[in-house]
Amino acid sequence: MPAPEEVTDQPMPLLSALRLNMTNVPGAGNAERYRAALDMAAYADANGVTAIGCEEHHLAATGWLPAPLMMAAAVAGATRNIRISVNALLVPLYHPVRLAEDIAVLDHLSAGRVSYVAGIGYRRVEYHAVGRDFRRRGRVMDECLEVLLKAWGDQPFDYQGHLVDVTPKPYTKPHPVLFLGGMSAAAARRAARFGLPFSPPMPMPQIEAVYRDELARLGKQGFVFSPENGNTVTHLTTDPESAWARCGRYFLHEATEYSSWAVPDVPRPNESPAATLDELRASAKVEVLTPEQLIAQCRAGRTGVTVHPLIGGLPLDEGWESLRLLAERVLPALQP
Repeated sequence: MPAPEEVTDQPMPLLSALRLNMTNVPGAGNAERYRAALDMAAYADANGVTAIGCEEHHLAATGWLPAPLMMAAAVAGATRNIRISVNALLVPLYHPVRLAEDIAVLDHLSAGRVSYVAGIGYRRVEYHAVGRDFRRRGRVMDECLEVLLKAWGDQPFDYQGHLVDVTPKPYTKPHPVLFLGGMSAAAARRAARFGLPFSPPMPMPQIEAVYRDELARLGKQGFVFSPENGNTVTHLTTDPESAWARCGRYFLHEATEYSSWAVPDVPRPNESPAATLDELRASAKVEVLTPEQLIAQCRAGRTGVTVHPLIGGLPLDEGWESLRLLAERVLPALQP
């Protein structure tokens, strides 16, 4: 039996992610940052990062990524091995047959490396922008999921009175990896009803229990995946105090807009309004660590980290430093 100190020093596996939601400051150029995102994706792929996450929001003052499938396709083209997640894909905002086709093509382009978390969304303005009825979002979500799963099957199916046979069929069998996201009992029951894995954006034991109970009632199999730290993002630096002074306004820029979208009675991961930098530092939304601090946390049991090198318009050199510290200092130190 190893001595206690030997157990403490044993590196733990780390799930590392690169978050690309493309937020920026008003008036700043975006083309250079989108190109940098693809360079960062290629670098992460070559240096052992586990996954890259894209996400979807619309009409955001920060330019929050509104086209996650396009971004995921570009990332897939710039990489070879890394997993890519679209989290979340606001399914009711799309035409379901077109969405089935787009995902099937992306599944081939990526050789099955892209997974999806189907989300229903909670911002009325996003539904209004594409002419969708926010009040019918639950019913539309059900209809879209039904079409997607049928469209990826081998047989033609009836869609609004016509026989439809979507091609090409996906690379991944029986269909691309599709989770059902959400933070409500209704979302948990929907995931169980469609036989999909459930992915709340943070650990939610009571809601997860609803999902498991519904699976048992329906005689179906499934599982839950939720990020250990919710949507907390990590910025790595050799000098945290100096980094807060240089970069804090960019962290706050993104956090402030996200907080402004809060809806009563709708829980969200790490939701705590942050109007000032001091409030942001006291919240769980952004953590600024040295590589040594993160390594110590992982050796103490931490299993995941998400770096966000383009957060809120963060200068590219600051973002690159954070990503390189993860790849060149943290991940090698945690190799078994």
